[in-house]
Amino acid sequence: MKLAKPLLIVVAVLAIAGALAYALIDKPTAPASTFTTLEGKPITLNDLRGKIVLVNFWATSCPGCVKEMPDLIETYNQCKGRGFEVVAVAMSYDPPNYVANFAKTRQLPFPVALDVNGEHARAFGNVQLTPPASSSTRTATSWNRNWATSISPS
Repeated sequence: MKLAKPLLIVVAVLAIAGALAYALIDKPTAPASTFTTLEGKPITLNDLRGKIVLVNFWATSCPGCVKEMPDLIETYNQCKGRGFEVVAVAMSYDPPNYVANFAKTRQLPFPVALDVNGEHARAFGNVQLTPPASSSTRTATSWNRNWATSISPS
């Protein structure tokens, strides 16, 4: 059991590194999305220019999403000072009060956005099932129906 957590961290780091490497290949650009956090703050991908951004589509009703959240929190806390950002986008079918309660009780340290009408899921390749994750790195890429995009420095 003690090996599981370090193994998950290694897998997450390798996935991010793989996304970075794959992102260097010229691909279509990421959608120009503006997410609205639970607090009502808008976040655009342009706001995150120069950072590695993981766009995580998730739902409170998704057992895999709920299970991976502690590891995502840990990875975020370890990497946030090095240009890593997470935007957790709750699926349109997830009741907003469930999302807000989940974010509050788990003290999610990264922005949580609602995809109320499914606009973001459609923009990121018509995401319908969770948990797909997407990361924004140095160049925009479509990665296995998830998004690995990098936002170039200004």
